[in-house]
Amino acid sequence: MTMDILEILKRLPHRYPFLMVDRVLELEKGKTIKALKNVSFNEPYFMGHFPNRPVMPGVMMLEALAQAAAILVFDSLGVRPDDKTVFYFAGIDNARFKRPVEPGDQLILHATLLRMKVGIAKFEAWATVGDERVVEAGLLCTMRTLP
Repeated sequence: MTMDILEILKRLPHRYPFLMVDRVLELEKGKTIKALKNVSFNEPYFMGHFPNRPVMPGVMMLEALAQAAAILVFDSLGVRPDDKTVFYFAGIDNARFKRPVEPGDQLILHATLLRMKVGIAKFEAWATVGDERVVEAGLLCTMRTLP
C-alpha cells in the first residue's frame, strides 16, 4: 500500500512545520512501513542548525521515524487519530547517527513493528539516504486517549 500526502494528513495529527512524512512508499499491515521525507532547505530548523552548514537535527530524524511508525500502528489497528488520541515516544534505544543529513537529501524512513502490547509498540527503525544508512534506533511508542 502507498499513501500520498492527502492520505497521510488523515492518518497523522501533525501539521506544518512538524509533519515529517511526505509519502508512504510501502506498507505491510502490522509489519513494516517505508516512507519518504524530502529534506528541504526551507525547513525552519535550518536557520539555526547550522547557518553556515545546514544539518538536519538528529531529534528531527527520530521524529520522522516515529511518525512513520505511527502511520503503521494506526493502519494496523484500523483507527485514525482524533482530537483525543495522541501517539507519544515512550523510549528511544541505541540511537546512532551515521552521517549528517542535509537539504536536498531524500530520507527514506523504515520501521518494523516488533511487538505491540497493552498500548505500547516497539519498533526497529532506520533511515537511509540513497544506499547509506544515516540513523537507526529502537523506538518505543504509546498511543493514549486524552480525557
